[in-house]
Amino acid sequence: MAKASKGTGTDDGTKDAAAPALPYRVLARKYRPVDFTTLVGQEAMVRTLRNAIATGRIAHAFMLTGVRGVGKTTTARIIARALNCVGPDGKGGPTVDPCGVCDNCTAITEDRHVDVIEMDAASRTGIDDVRELIEGVRYRPVSARYKVYIIDEVHMLSEKAFNALLKTLEEPPPHVKFLFATTEIRKVPVTVLSRCQRFDLKRVPQETLVEHFGRIAQEEKVEISPEALTLLARAADGSVRDGLSMLDQAIAHGGGVVDAAQVRDMLGLADRSRVLELFEKTMRGDAPAVLGALGEMHDAGADPVVVLQDLLELTHWVTRLKISPEAAAASADSERAQGLAMAGKLSMASLTRAWTLLLKGLQETLAAPSPQRAAEMALIRLCYVADLPSPSDAIKALQNGAATTNGAAAPAPRGGGGGGAAVARLATQPAMAVAAQPAQALPAPRTFTEVVALFESRREARLVHSLMHYVHEVRCEPGVIEFRPEPKAPTDLAARLGELLTQWTGRRWLASVSNAQGKPTLIDQKAAKADDLRTSAENNAIVQAIFKTFPGAKLETVRRKGDQTSLVAGLGEVVGEEPPPAEEYPADDDIPESEY
Repeated sequence: MAKASKGTGTDDGTKDAAAPALPYRVLARKYRPVDFTTLVGQEAMVRTLRNAIATGRIAHAFMLTGVRGVGKTTTARIIARALNCVGPDGKGGPTVDPCGVCDNCTAITEDRHVDVIEMDAASRTGIDDVRELIEGVRYRPVSARYKVYIIDEVHMLSEKAFNALLKTLEEPPPHVKFLFATTEIRKVPVTVLSRCQRFDLKRVPQETLVEHFGRIAQEEKVEISPEALTLLARAADGSVRDGLSMLDQAIAHGGGVVDAAQVRDMLGLADRSRVLELFEKTMRGDAPAVLGALGEMHDAGADPVVVLQDLLELTHWVTRLKISPEAAAASADSERAQGLAMAGKLSMASLTRAWTLLLKGLQETLAAPSPQRAAEMALIRLCYVADLPSPSDAIKALQNGAATTNGAAAPAPRGGGGGGAAVARLATQPAMAVAAQPAQALPAPRTFTEVVALFESRREARLVHSLMHYVHEVRCEPGVIEFRPEPKAPTDLAARLGELLTQWTGRRWLASVSNAQGKPTLIDQKAAKADDLRTSAENNAIVQAIFKTFPGAKLETVRRKGDQTSLVAGLGEVVGEEPPPAEEYPADDDIPESEY
C-alpha cells in the first residue's frame, strides 16, 4: 500500500487548489500507491519487477498472491501503468517509474482506460465470461502499448473457465499481458500456475505499518500516540488496507486526536498491562483474582474472545523470551522487565500447557452462547492445571521423598497454578499408599479352542466366526498356529491372527497357512459331538423304554448333567458360546432312576 504522498486531493497525490471540494475518500483509496516508490513492504517483488522491466524481460502473465490488503490489485495496476507509460513527451517506452501525467497513466489511474480490462472472477466465474475475454484478446489495443487483463480473485473461476483460458494463457498475442490476483493460491490449478510468473506478496511487518500510519496521520494533521499506532498495526495483522480502515475509524472516533485508550475501546482490546497482570495471576493459580480481573475487563468493554487472544499472544511472547531473551528488545521497558521475570519463573512445560489450554478455551469461547462464561471456565481450568508437574516429575517426587517425617498432610493449594504445591501434595502421601498394583497376567492360549476363546473375549466377532466355520487346525502351540483356510475365509486371516495374538499375549506369534488336511472345523466338531451325544441318548435303554411306552414321542433336548457351557465342551470348554436350545441329553450313568 501507499506511503503518505504530498497533497492528498487525488489518488496520485496531486492537489488542485482551484478544484471544487470533492467527496471524502477513505484513507485506503486516498493513499493508494501509484508507482513502485510508494509501494511499501514488498521490496523483493519491487526489485524483481524493476529489473524485469528495465531489461525488457517482461513475462506475459503474472500471478500475484498474498493475504487481503497487501497490494495485489494495486501492484497489477502499477504494472499496467509501467508497461503503457509513454512519458510526458509521448515518446517513452516501458519504464519502472511511470510519469503519471501521460494519457495512459492518467486513464489507468482513474480506471477508465479502454485497453486495461479489470474482471472480478468472484462475480464472473463461468466459461462464457472467459470466452468473452478470449474473443477480445485477438484484437490489438486501441491506444496503449499493451492490452492488459487484470483478473482479481482468479481462484473463483470454474474448472471449465480455467480450461478455456489455458491455451490463450500459454501462447497469447505479443500485445496482451495477463495479471492475476488471488488470496487462495492453492485453489488455482497447477496448469495455470505453470504458465505464470508468480509473486508472493508478504505480510507487511508491524514496524513498517507503524511508520506508514504515522506518516499518513501527519499528512492528515491528526495527533496520534505511538502506542495507538502500535495497537492499530498489531490489529492489522500485516494488511495495510485493514490498518488504514481502522485508522480512518480511529480518527473519526477521536475527533482528530487518537490515543491508545480510544483505540482499545474501539477495537474491544484490553489494556496490555492488565493482560500481563491477568496472565501472571492465572499462572500463579489465583482463581478468585483471575475471575475478578476478567470481570473488570469485561465491564470496561473488553471482548472475552480478544482477551483470550491477547493471552495466547502473551504466552507465545513469554515463551520466546525464555528461549531467546534478546527478543524483548523491541518491547517497552516495563513490559520487557515483566516479561523476562515471568519467563524466568515459568517452566517450558507450564507455558506449552498454557498455550494448549488457552487455544482450546478460545475455540470453546467462539462457539459458546455466553463468551464471558466460557472464557471464565477456560481460565479457571488453566489456573488449576497450567503448572502441574509432568508425570515423570511427580514420580521422581514420590521416589525421592515419598513420605513426610511426621506423617502430617500438607495444606491443599488454593488453585492449581503452582507446580510446587502439586509436587508437595504428592510427596506427602505415604509410599505404600501409591504402591504399584500388580500387573494383570497376560493371556497365554495353548490350544486352538483357547485361541478362539481369547478372540471371543476381545469381542472380535468376525474373526471368531471365520475361525469356527472356515479354519482347519493343522498345528497349534504357544507362539505358533498353522491352519488350512477354506475359500470363504478372509485373505488376511493369518496376518490378523499373528498381529492380534502378539499384541494381546505379549509374545511373538507366527500364524501361517498350510496345505495339510488338518482337523475338521470347530463347527463341524461341535455338530459331530452333538450327533454322537444324541445317538448315545437314543440308544439308552431307558429312552428306548419311553419310546415303547409312549408311541410317537420325540427326543427334543440332549444335555449332559452339569454341562451348561457349549457344545464344544469335549473339545475345550472355553469357547464361551451360549448353548443352543436342543441337541444334548444326559448320559445313562448321569440319570438317577428316581427321575423316570
